[in-house]
Amino acid sequence: MSVWLPVAPCTPPACAGHPGRPAPLPLALLRLAAAAAVLLAGVAGAPAARRLPGRLRHRAVRAWCRLLVRAFGIRIDAAGGPGPRGGRLVVANHVSWLDVPLIAAVLPARMLAKGEIGRWPVLGPLAASAGTLFIDRDRIRALPGTVATLAGALRAGDRVAVFPEGSTWCGRDQGPFRHAAFQAALDAGVPVQPVRLAYRLPDGSTAGAPAFVGDDPLTASLWRIARARGVTAEIRLLPRIPAGRHPDRRTLARAAQAAVASDSANRPASSVHHRVSSRPAAASSVRTPS
Repeated sequence: MSVWLPVAPCTPPACAGHPGRPAPLPLALLRLAAAAAVLLAGVAGAPAARRLPGRLRHRAVRAWCRLLVRAFGIRIDAAGGPGPRGGRLVVANHVSWLDVPLIAAVLPARMLAKGEIGRWPVLGPLAASAGTLFIDRDRIRALPGTVATLAGALRAGDRVAVFPEGSTWCGRDQGPFRHAAFQAALDAGVPVQPVRLAYRLPDGSTAGAPAFVGDDPLTASLWRIARARGVTAEIRLLPRIPAGRHPDRRTLARAAQAAVASDSANRPASSVHHRVSSRPAAASSVRTPS
């Protein structure tokens, strides 16, 4: 791992616990089977979906992603409108691999993902067919090329979603937004759409089960989510930041981060973290599924 990669202090033992009784074993297995069926249906239907007109394709993507999230027993609570069509940079805080289908269930967009995902079985081809843009996070010299590719997609009218924290956090705290992706929005002259993601329990507290942090294996994350009860996934589409409002990527990134943090402040939750560190550390989160 390169020393410049961002990390978070979140770990599964500290952050991913789930209170209360777990879902019964048969229900958890049924959820996993349902999710696998939805995933395989998506792989089988992807070639036909690519031939659909834009609006129909977006409806199909939204419906499929909602089914995938619901298959795990998670309800979706969405607020805010997508606004007019056209290119925009969608930026969100990052908690889980569930963030990707959650965003696409409300606001279909091309995702910026780490290159390893393109080599995953099943999910890699599916991500590629959905127009995912891949980044080599281990080569900082590749960053200018990635920004140029991102700007080209935005100029072409695509919505592109990124997680500028660069790593997953458990949802009780938030990491700093990295600046590079915001340069693409400036170069393309498109607005930025901040998005706030959160996973809640019925009492409004943060749900730990969806957090995909630290050295958590994907299989453990899947099983923890399948056994969790009463999780609601919240997605808030916040007011867009118009093109040209901020002169450089740093101030634009700070404005987007402030918008997400301000929305989060409306639903306070106790933090399990100390001051954020941007340097690598043992047992820190280095997950960036997308």
